[in-house]
Amino acid sequence: MKRFLDEDFLLHTETARYLYHEVARRMPIIDYHCHLPVQQIAEDHQFDNLTQIWLYGDHYKWRAMRTHGVDESYCTGNQPDEAKFMKWAETVPYTLRNPLYHWTHLELKRYFGIDELLNPSTAQRIYEICSNLLRTPEYRVRSLLRKMNVALICTTDDPVDDLRYHRQLKDEFEIPVLPAFRADKAMQVADPVAFNAYVDRLEAAADQHIASWNDFLFALHQRHDYFAQHGCNVSDHGLEYIEVEEGFTPGQLQQIFNKIRSGYHLSAAEQRVFRAALLIELAQWDHEKGWIQQFHLGALRNTNSRLMKKLGPDTGWDSIGDFPQAQALAQFLDKLDQQNRLAKTILYNLNPADNELFATMAGNFNDGSFPGKIQYGAAWWFLDQLDGMTRQLNALSNMGLISHFVGMVTDSRSFLSYPRHEYFRRLLCDIFGREVENGELPDDLEWIGKIIRDICYFNARNYFNWQQLTPALNAEQAVSR
Repeated sequence: MKRFLDEDFLLHTETARYLYHEVARRMPIIDYHCHLPVQQIAEDHQFDNLTQIWLYGDHYKWRAMRTHGVDESYCTGNQPDEAKFMKWAETVPYTLRNPLYHWTHLELKRYFGIDELLNPSTAQRIYEICSNLLRTPEYRVRSLLRKMNVALICTTDDPVDDLRYHRQLKDEFEIPVLPAFRADKAMQVADPVAFNAYVDRLEAAADQHIASWNDFLFALHQRHDYFAQHGCNVSDHGLEYIEVEEGFTPGQLQQIFNKIRSGYHLSAAEQRVFRAALLIELAQWDHEKGWIQQFHLGALRNTNSRLMKKLGPDTGWDSIGDFPQAQALAQFLDKLDQQNRLAKTILYNLNPADNELFATMAGNFNDGSFPGKIQYGAAWWFLDQLDGMTRQLNALSNMGLISHFVGMVTDSRSFLSYPRHEYFRRLLCDIFGREVENGELPDDLEWIGKIIRDICYFNARNYFNWQQLTPALNAEQAVSR
């Protein structure tokens, strides 16, 4: 019987072990999509205890705790930090076969050197050891990123953000921390009060009075330019699905804009026209600047209205949606392609039933201008676990070229989440290793090693054209067994 989380965790063949330990393990991490709080990086924040870094804002853990019968006061409420941790420790033994069980113990082991299971009998000791370490200089936020060999981070940022912390970091931190332009709030027109409050913030950020649809676009474009001036070359969209509408006129868009700015609710049809028109504009700006656009599609958000009203968004009330995706996504990409204005694009699905759909959709618009121009993105959110990642990798392999895949992201708000890249890399190496030893792939470790390194690091570096990373690594050279 193998020991839990030993050095060959998830690696079932000699070839898999070689590929991970000699090839993948040493590669730096490019985290091109995450939700890390950039202010904490700029301030080199120091957490006072394990609860603060591990449980604050982590709706994955909150969902598990609620399912285990833990009162909300220990999740998002005002219970003391140590008491919250003890409730999490009570929950952990019941998370067997949930990815939280693996992530929890990988994080304890990689960051804190703790090689024992978290449960009620070990909780106090683990809490004290980790909290004491977190209060030392070596466990400030920047040191945690260095510890995990992070080479570059893209945060997720609203167009109205002044990027002050990104500017600060550019001058004083060796790991690039770049913004990503996420204009979701500019498209949230179901609530006129919230939308108008956002437009007021946009006016202030752009120093531009917004009295018309064209003014609105101009202000957003100014912010797009501003982000580009501060190192941004990535946009992101978190949508249920792509919306495409045809036949609307500039006059109709102005009428719709006037209506919502006057505080009236838009009809469902008017909302669709607004969002479809804005999304095309944003995509065209991305192409003009040579940016990469990302679409995270398929989340059904805020389903528990009672608790959403009480606790707010991003607190654990979302699920996988079953929205139709194919037709509108194809029309959207085709419209941009017809105009020769389709930027490099990464498509992420949340419903695993859409895996092959998204993988084949990406292939429809790869035009030979760049390897893997349209990407089928990494398994995301509810799918970034062994089964979800395996299915995504298999769909990509079967329908496209996994060799040009830009790899894993954390999609996380936690500074302790980087072992997710290790998790992905072990799985990736295990898949290749099994197939080599089964005779399904050739025993060419020099070439397969190159493919593994590319997926872990070099494909993303080249795809996003982050030249500041060019000098890194002798590891690009081929290795052989």
